[in-house]
Amino acid sequence: MLREWVLRDRAHRGITPTSPRAGGTPPARAGSPAVSADPDERIRQLEVRVAEPEASERKRATERDILRRAAKSCRRWRREGG
Repeated sequence: MLREWVLRDRAHRGITPTSPRAGGTPPARAGSPAVSADPDERIRQLEVRVAEPEASERKRATERDILRRAAKSCRRWRREGG
């Protein structure tokens, strides 16, 4: 049941299977999107790949800012005798 869900999810996201393909051609790297012959589809896939790290970096920057503000607030609270 879990395997079926994983395979459906991979197919939905366009990720190639990890087992070798029929016909003897080696599979793409496990977990990597299938390469499309259509240039527009390939551009869309590459844009998605670029957007993921950018979103992750924005999230990390936000978390870093929150932690900096919290540390600053804690220092101020301790100085005031809290």
